[in-house]
Amino acid sequence: MPDSPRSTPPHSEPGPRGAPGSDEWWQLPRRHPWWTALAVVVLGLIVLVALWDWNWFKGPVERQVENRTGREFRIKGDLDVDLGWTPTIRADDVHFANAKWARDPEMASAEQLELSIDLLRLLRGKVRIPHLRLAQPHVSLEANPEGGGNWQLRNSGGGDSNLEFRRVWISRGELVFLDEADKTDIKVGVTSAAAKEAGNAPPIQVKGGGQWRGNEFTVEGTAESPLELRDVESPYQIDARAQAGATKAHARGTLLDPLRMRDFDLQLNLSGKNLDDLYPLIGVALPPTPPYTLEGRLTRDIQGSSTTWHYDKFSGTVGDSDLAGSAAFTTGGDRPLLKADLHSKRLDFDDLAGLVGGAPQTGAGETSNPELTAKAAEMKARQRVLPDTPYKLEKMRAMDADVSLKADRINAPSLPLEHMNTHLSLNAGLLVLDPLDFGVAGGKIQSTVRMDARESDIRTHAKMQVRGLDLSRMLPKVESLQNAIGKISGHVDLTGHGNSIAAMLGSSDGQVEIGMGSGKISNMLMEMAGIDIAEIIKFKLTGDRLIPIRCAFGEFKVADGTMTAGAFAFDTTDTMLLGEGTIDLKNEQLDLIIRPRPKDRSILAFRAPLLVDGSFKHPGIRPDLKRVGLRGAIALALGSIAPPAALLATLELGPGEDAGCGGQYAK
Repeated sequence: MPDSPRSTPPHSEPGPRGAPGSDEWWQLPRRHPWWTALAVVVLGLIVLVALWDWNWFKGPVERQVENRTGREFRIKGDLDVDLGWTPTIRADDVHFANAKWARDPEMASAEQLELSIDLLRLLRGKVRIPHLRLAQPHVSLEANPEGGGNWQLRNSGGGDSNLEFRRVWISRGELVFLDEADKTDIKVGVTSAAAKEAGNAPPIQVKGGGQWRGNEFTVEGTAESPLELRDVESPYQIDARAQAGATKAHARGTLLDPLRMRDFDLQLNLSGKNLDDLYPLIGVALPPTPPYTLEGRLTRDIQGSSTTWHYDKFSGTVGDSDLAGSAAFTTGGDRPLLKADLHSKRLDFDDLAGLVGGAPQTGAGETSNPELTAKAAEMKARQRVLPDTPYKLEKMRAMDADVSLKADRINAPSLPLEHMNTHLSLNAGLLVLDPLDFGVAGGKIQSTVRMDARESDIRTHAKMQVRGLDLSRMLPKVESLQNAIGKISGHVDLTGHGNSIAAMLGSSDGQVEIGMGSGKISNMLMEMAGIDIAEIIKFKLTGDRLIPIRCAFGEFKVADGTMTAGAFAFDTTDTMLLGEGTIDLKNEQLDLIIRPRPKDRSILAFRAPLLVDGSFKHPGIRPDLKRVGLRGAIALALGSIAPPAALLATLELGPGEDAGCGGQYAK
């Protein structure tokens, strides 16, 4: 019986060679379990990635930030992640809440925040952010009236030493700073610029402005990447310019730990039309001045509650004067304190006019500003000389000061000033100038001034010692005095009250003494003072000569602004001049009479008193025409009787007596 054919499983047909049958497919998981598991995982990841929504993580992220900062954090847009060894996280429309007391509801927001994370470093416990990009970020910083600001967050309890940023890019950012108590509201745009070298963190550009202490101002500049702020020991480079009105500042240099405002090291250029404009900007009370330009090194130190700004080794000009030195401004005490040591090689004296309420000259070659020019024109149009601009009591009480100023040379064409040395101290409204010394006409004037502004009416006491002023150099433009010889000395002691120089002098009490010992003076000048025609003609023909001065002195008692001559004499070997009368400081009027007492004989002399009158602005000196006319009338009458007799009326027999020169002014 032939063999029967091999039986085959029902419904099964042999397939192509090498292709497993359906039963073999079902056998694969048993034969290759690991490969099967891997395939399932990969397939699951593909499905997961395809279906995954990263927005599921928004809630946990928001809660984590809120727990660490105490502020609400919201991602109103999408949260997305691009996977890889350096995954990139993007969050759209992010918002960070402000402090409850702040003006704006949000402290920070951004249209998009994008950052990448280095996974390899993360596995080693380091958090490196290779790239951080902020699109249209807005940050609002606001000072708390009770101290601090909205940048103070709840302590997270963890450190940030393991966090490292590499690059930050800011696109169309905005930074706002508000301090309502200080009337400050600043808004600036912040945008990243291209890095100077590939791989470096890009710097930022800043431009904006607003209100600084109630004054409109603008600012623009560049600074290093914000990433450099994280290293408190590494200098942070800035270059910024700001302007408030006519006041301009250019700061360039480094900040150390600027987030905590610990220290500065900047080269600061300041310029403006008036140093007085700095008071509302930075709180430093300075007198009105012409335009200025200064440049020096600015640093800042913080010790406890005390903060000191140092402006060291600065130099520049104020008006037509050069100025150099160092200054320090300290806050944190009862009042700010200004300390300064100033030096001028050439001081234009009228640049100090603002100290006494005056204004500098405005002629050709003079430097001024529109306000001081208008003030100078106003003073020129006035009929008074003494400045009546009131001192600002609030400025005198706003800060303390300790300032020294030394001027090697003084430019004052109408005054014989040579050099100056002074020290100013201001303490709670009490201002003292001690010393206030000037080199004058080869001698010196030493003085002290005390101004008490602690009450509504300033009380002033001034003392002055005059020593060794050269007579010929006192009035260098008077030809007849150019060869005069003599040293002038004196003493002034005045007490007054009022809030301007005019008011102080117009209410003053005290005494003024001035005198001179032996010397020499023009004989013709003395004959002219005595209206001795014969002697004047003689000296015109033969030439002038010097005659000895025995002494000269003037003593005035001052009461309620009126100076009354007690003793007033100018004694030479030829003539003695005696004076009497008053000088009214309140009304600025002169009323003096100088009587000549000749010591020689003359046949043609119209000896008559000289009248010194008029105002301080328009003084006058003239002979008493009534006396001259009387002598002339007598001469005419005698001449009509007998012509030679006319000389009798002009005959001066002398001699005048010597003054009692006690030698008190010999030095």
